[in-house]
Amino acid sequence: MFISFRLKFFPFVATVVVVSIGISLAQWQTRRALEKEQIANQINIRSHLPPTHVGSEKALSSVSSFSKVSMRGEYVAQWPLYLDNRPMQGNAGFVVLMPFHLEGTQRYVLVARGWQPRNQQDRKALLPLSTPVGSIEIGGVVRDQLDRVMQLGQADALKPAAIVQNVDISQLAKQSGFDFEPSIVEQTSDIPDGLLRQWPMPSAGAEKHRAYAFQWYALSAMACLFFVVTGIRRGKHKVSNINSINDSTNNASDHAATH
Repeated sequence: MFISFRLKFFPFVATVVVVSIGISLAQWQTRRALEKEQIANQINIRSHLPPTHVGSEKALSSVSSFSKVSMRGEYVAQWPLYLDNRPMQGNAGFVVLMPFHLEGTQRYVLVARGWQPRNQQDRKALLPLSTPVGSIEIGGVVRDQLDRVMQLGQADALKPAAIVQNVDISQLAKQSGFDFEPSIVEQTSDIPDGLLRQWPMPSAGAEKHRAYAFQWYALSAMACLFFVVTGIRRGKHKVSNINSINDSTNNASDHAATH
């Protein structure tokens, strides 16, 4: 069976663009899924290792991400920071950050102490924060950085008790004058301060990324199929028109011949 296909330039270019974008986005989603699976594997391995003690003999910068650590020192209660737009269990609230002065050193660690609900009447009215006084030992998990949210406009200056969207440690070091370690510690040890520490897994969502990748691949395949089908239809229409013209010409010739 003869199949006629009619190619048009602009539909061809549009199809190439759509397919290219779809495949690129699908590959990006696939890479994100692989990254999260690797993170999950790292978390699983390092969660079974004993915590590394960070202090005068061991710098936090030498400890791998997602490793467990223990630290002795003192919270700098005068420098709390509140990460906004960090819901937990469907409730609006803040992640409370605070510098932690490592005992026997001049170094500081930025610690994500836990989650605090937002004041429902006034979002800028912070709830009272209980902070241990004096030297304590805490445990946690090392993170390169906390999950970031979209920053609209210019970031506010970092100052004590500021409500911010994201925190850059280098900028915090300049504003506070503290010598910070480059990593952050999510506190997991429990102290009676009323904060919640049910931290979301950074490895969650690999299946979601794979689902998105499948959708982008499917969109690319549908664009190709649509281009082929419409090309065949245009080809059939053209052949039909040619056949109609030929039939009309033959009929006219036959009619002339009979006269």
